[in-house]
Amino acid sequence: MKTSAPVSSKANFGTLPVFMTTISTILGAVLFLRFGYAVGHVGLLGTLGIIVIGHLVTLPTAMAVAEIATNQKVEGGGVYYIISRSFGINIGAAIGVTLYLSQAISVSFYIIACAEAFQPLFDWLNTEYNLDIYDKRFVSIPLTLIICILMLTKGADIGIKALYGVVTILFVSLAMFFGGTTDYQTSHSTDFLARIPNGDDFFYVFAIIFPAFTGMAAGVGLSGDLRDPKRSIPAGTILATLAGMLIYTAAAFKLNIAASPADLAENQLIMANIATWGPIILIGLISATLSSALGSIMVAPRTLQALASDKVFGIPSLNNWLAKEAGTNREPINGVLVTAALALAFVVIGNVDFVAEVISMFFMVTYGAICLISFLHHFAADPSYRPAFKSKWYFSLIGAIMCFYLMFSMNAPYAFGSLSIMIVIYFIITRVNEDKQGMAKIFQGAIFQLARTLQVFLQKAEKDDEDWRPSVICISKNAFKRTGDFDLLRWMSHRYGFGTYIYLIDGYLSRETNKQAKHDLYELIKMAGGVKSNVYLDTMVSPSYTTAIAQSLQLPSISGKDGNMFLFEFSKTAEDRTKHIIDNIPLVRSADFDICVLGTSEKGFGYHQEIHIWITQNDYENANLMILMGFIIMGHPDWQKAQIKIFAIYPEDNLDEQKQKLLQLTREGRLPISANNIEAIPKTEDRSKKEIINDISTNADMTIIGFRSEAVKQLGEKTFDGYDEVGNIVFVNARNEKEIK
Repeated sequence: MKTSAPVSSKANFGTLPVFMTTISTILGAVLFLRFGYAVGHVGLLGTLGIIVIGHLVTLPTAMAVAEIATNQKVEGGGVYYIISRSFGINIGAAIGVTLYLSQAISVSFYIIACAEAFQPLFDWLNTEYNLDIYDKRFVSIPLTLIICILMLTKGADIGIKALYGVVTILFVSLAMFFGGTTDYQTSHSTDFLARIPNGDDFFYVFAIIFPAFTGMAAGVGLSGDLRDPKRSIPAGTILATLAGMLIYTAAAFKLNIAASPADLAENQLIMANIATWGPIILIGLISATLSSALGSIMVAPRTLQALASDKVFGIPSLNNWLAKEAGTNREPINGVLVTAALALAFVVIGNVDFVAEVISMFFMVTYGAICLISFLHHFAADPSYRPAFKSKWYFSLIGAIMCFYLMFSMNAPYAFGSLSIMIVIYFIITRVNEDKQGMAKIFQGAIFQLARTLQVFLQKAEKDDEDWRPSVICISKNAFKRTGDFDLLRWMSHRYGFGTYIYLIDGYLSRETNKQAKHDLYELIKMAGGVKSNVYLDTMVSPSYTTAIAQSLQLPSISGKDGNMFLFEFSKTAEDRTKHIIDNIPLVRSADFDICVLGTSEKGFGYHQEIHIWITQNDYENANLMILMGFIIMGHPDWQKAQIKIFAIYPEDNLDEQKQKLLQLTREGRLPISANNIEAIPKTEDRSKKEIINDISTNADMTIIGFRSEAVKQLGEKTFDGYDEVGNIVFVNARNEKEIK
């Protein structure tokens, strides 16, 4: 089912709104309100460390956003659109919901911070009129309602127009701050290590300060309103991020030289005491926080609208309601209402540090996902990924690693909580949107590149035939009738080897047979999924079984390791059951392959309890391979409770010697075979090998018997006949002796 693209608004904005939205969010509440706290608690060097570490996240993310935005058309929803179209709708929606929460909660964060600017007013009213007003929610709650009403009535245009005035006030207030002097500045020498004793932990301070840097993605949320997102998003985002980094660095130096650590830690409006005209800082704080709140309340509803347009919530009426638009600019009216309610809930909480930690976690998840997308695109080398702006893969990798490292360094319980919320959202969305793309899309390109590199490496590497492991090919016409050969293949390739199972379709390649082959492959994959198989499945159209074998023997294995074993299968009850095997054994031998022939019966593989291995004096080359196969099969969970029994049929005068050799082999080879399970049986004239096997292995769940190619030439089909009392039998012919180390 094709997902609809998020609804795009009227595109009439250029690069400047992206820059202003981003820079006004970066130079916001934290700079004016909590940056002095950081310098006071961790010192100048610690604060510079916070800036550097923070931008190890934000700069790679900004570059990744710019890169991805210049490779594809970024529709409404901004960052969510980028993630969902790269990771698939289900994962994109899980991250998108957390992104929306961080954007919506940011509104409350900025308004709570804005209310702090009214502290001098509260102090004056308490002193002059004894009003006893201390709760800043008297300011923050009405401000939230006013901003939401403005957004509902005026839309994004009011926010963009306000940004011009806000950015002007921001730079005027910063100029007055940097131009101010204090008595402390003139009377004290610079001390880069100065800080209060027993200050807050570095990563706790980092969690509170980090929201200052998260504004770098604010402009991306306007993607649906931009004339040229591919140009405006990279230019506006990167310029604003770099400008913000320089301003924060300069502010840290200024705070360090202009005020004592104690004043910085205790007075959150310390910048007003440093500036040439103190009130400008309060005006700047109010302007910056209100503009940031406006920016967030412009972006958050559009993210929610994009999620609803992708129908991720599973309830059609809810999706339609959230995607509803109004006005000439198609404003997400109901998205604004939901965002307003969520923001108001966190405003009521009123703790700026608590809200800062929460949004830091959600932003970290989002930024980590963006950097991971960029890294995977670089690694996957997809020809369709041709961005006009290119970052470096190692920048994106550093950004992704730093995001997840910092999450747990800041607050491990919050980190677990944030990731748990995202995982729960993913499974809920996957359950109600099973037809949407999910996890499989993330690593397909990267896995392709990794597999390609490993295959070439394995092909070039020096081959070591001593460390044998099975690389088995099986071609079957009966995949949907009998599953014995497929079961044997999946047991052998579960842990120690690799199996390729090919379903043969008789005929010549044509449009019709090619279509049938694709359909049958889909059915095979679905069938194999039920038993959690590690076998590689394929189909082949060929006019004959022999031609199909010849083709498969010459093709390289997708594992990168050359094939070394071919598996035939026949039903012990079918007519003319082994002719196709007899005819093609010489062909397989010419390719220097080991050969297995599986004879299936109505007993099947029984209860997976006992594997009987029969060794005779003619099995010099076969013996070790037969024992290794038994051990490999027991590595599968289906056979975890099984035991191997080895029976050796030799002339009586050589019997004890051969048994001791087997005992020594199992001890030195560290094989899980008890000495009690090795039995030597004398060969006599009055009793044939087949009679002995029929007698002893009647109840075995799998019987492994060796055969020689010379015997097939002489005896033909009789080589595999005469075992009517035994269940499924694996006949083994080794091209050379295998070493059990």
